[in-house]
Amino acid sequence: MYVIIAGGGRTGAQLARILVAQNHFVQLIDSRPEVLARLHKELPTEAIFEGRPIDPLVLEKAGAEKADVLAACTTEDEVNLAICFMARSRYKVPRTIARINNPRNAWLFDHKFHVDVAVNQAEIMASIIEEEMSLGDMMTLIKLRRGNYSLVEEKVPADAPALGIAIKDLNLPEHCVIAAIIRHGEVIVPRGITTFEPGDEVLAVADPEGARQLAKMLSPNKVGNGRTGNGV
Repeated sequence: MYVIIAGGGRTGAQLARILVAQNHFVQLIDSRPEVLARLHKELPTEAIFEGRPIDPLVLEKAGAEKADVLAACTTEDEVNLAICFMARSRYKVPRTIARINNPRNAWLFDHKFHVDVAVNQAEIMASIIEEEMSLGDMMTLIKLRRGNYSLVEEKVPADAPALGIAIKDLNLPEHCVIAAIIRHGEVIVPRGITTFEPGDEVLAVADPEGARQLAKMLSPNKVGNGRTGNGV
């Protein structure tokens, strides 16, 4: 894959390192001498292209016409928007990604400026915090590329409400599928009559609501809350 990255700051440089390690062809564009000096210590020389990312001639020389993806990672939102607009309208780049620096500008990053994916770091962090708080001990292993689904994992405690109940009788949410159970180091393919045991590691594919409901079924039973009356 041919990837052009506009902006050699920490975000752009980290992205370039990952893509180079995955054997993609990368052209990271920046014009600042101090940034270029750092980049030459972190990346192969052939992955670095000197010039102003917003300059059409620079984009053209960096190979915009044959790029599969362009990621605009500069620290200026207006520059990122302009680069994405040029990439699509002038060079027909199939896929554009733009970094949002100021969350107040997020509404601008859409099809009008030919932005396919807008990366709003504040929004991502808020989403992660909300998800982690709502899922309790459940862990999100990976976000699936298609749809609003994730692969999640949770270890079943000794007093989970779902213990001893066949999977077919659990009334699982519509958008939640038990993919596998890891028990004593062995992988079990779940069937309708399979029941959970304490210590099982449950892997499931679910949307956010399905994951929340499954987390309730696999969380410790809080009935009684461990109290013995009158606070004694």
